Amino acid sequence: MILALYAIGDLHLSFGTNKPMDIFGGKWKNHPEKTQEGFKKITSEDLCVICGDISWAMNLDECLEDLLFIERLPGKKIILKGNHDYWWSTVTKIKTFFSAKGIKSINILYNNCFFYEGATICGTRGWFFDDELTADQNKKISVRESLRLLTSLKTADQDPQYRDNIKICFFHYPPRFNNNECHDIISIMNEYNVKKCIYGHLHGTGHQSAVRGLNEGIEYEIVSADY
Repeated sequence: MILALYAIGDLHLSFGTNKPMDIFGGKWKNHPEKTQEGFKKITSEDLCVICGDISWAMNLDECLEDLLFIERLPGKKIILKGNHDYWWSTVTKIKTFFSAKGIKSINILYNNCFFYEGATICGTRGWFFDDELTADQNKKISVRESLRLLTSLKTADQDPQYRDNIKICFFHYPPRFNNNECHDIISIMNEYNVKKCIYGHLHGTGHQSAVRGLNEGIEYEIVSADY
């Protein structure tokens, strides 16, 4: 059997809250059912990375039904944090919650990496800017996310068994869009010879700003659910 690696972002589930996504347009109509249909091609041994904005929940208890929905989907899953994942807690608390609720198919990408079928999976939420924050606040968050990416990639290189793996970085925020770029994150990816970069976050007309294909040695792809 040839195992496969998939990715999708921005599921924006709301089984425990009242936040229907179809108010954002027809593509979001019945999007949980569309997600289930799409996952039918995934086998139990395949892996899907979910690139943030997983749930509209405000805490772990409120997020439970969304997490159980993902748990019931076929395949193994790796999740990372998005800007709307307000339910996100410490990794220890999330893992404890998963254990208590019988969630076994979901792992967390956060200051670590995973190895899968010749690929090394690294990444972090990422950052660009927030108009409501000051320049210093944006810079502080950007530096923090860059350091998390650096930790992820350094961890990947610690095991010589996997050093020949292709490195793929997963983010919520795009490191590039339009003519803008997050220099620190791109520099780190280049330093560690990352070959692919997968991201979400952009929706609707934002798709027009998405960078896809080869750009300065890295292949970019957007996987927002509505894209």
